[in-house]
Amino acid sequence: MKELAEKFVGKECLIYTVINSDSCIKGKITEVTDTGIIIENAGNTEAVNLEYVIRIREWPRDRNGKKKMFVG
Repeated sequence: MKELAEKFVGKECLIYTVINSDSCIKGKITEVTDTGIIIENAGNTEAVNLEYVIRIREWPRDRNGKKKMFVG
């Protein structure tokens, strides 16, 4: 999972975890360590343990490059 997460550094992403599978953590991945991901969102910083991450995807964008609304 670390290698996958490193591909998303500097990008706004949706991070799904086993603890919160019905929704996701949203933000820009700023750093990936051996054990976790550091995420920044609206000036707040959050750390997520890599063992709990089940999926990472880049925030979807429309044809003009703007972020699409995300529900869920």
